Amino acid sequence: MPRKPTKTQKKQIVAFKVEDELARFLDALPNKSEFIRRAILAQFNMTCPLCSGTGVVEKGIHDHFQGVIESNLSRPCEKCKTTVTFPLHLEAVPAADRDRIRQFLHGGPLYCSKCYPSVPPCDDCGWHVMMEKIAEHFRKMHARS
Repeated sequence: MPRKPTKTQKKQIVAFKVEDELARFLDALPNKSEFIRRAILAQFNMTCPLCSGTGVVEKGIHDHFQGVIESNLSRPCEKCKTTVTFPLHLEAVPAADRDRIRQFLHGGPLYCSKCYPSVPPCDDCGWHVMMEKIAEHFRKMHARS
């Protein structure tokens, strides 16, 4: 039975000042802390090649790439090579598939719903990784500089 990743306990409070408009925006969110946490973590990962991290693109860029993105929302399962369709946002995923798709959206391998449970999870991060790719996974994801 696959291990569920454990939630980390938050122990520190961090405060910072913002403009009134940003404060109103954050106050209107259902979970302000989670939004801020995700925004900060996103900055540690990869900056969007289209918006350069601003969250906004020019209309021409948007119109051009919207069709490209929509026509490229699938790829082969890492294990069986069956075509797997994925959404751009985790909120569009049924609860039963969220861990599988979250793994891919965060940079991990993509598996179909049949292969995912049969691939063992990494003891360190919980991502499902085929045994023949575990050394590569550790070099990429767990190597300390």
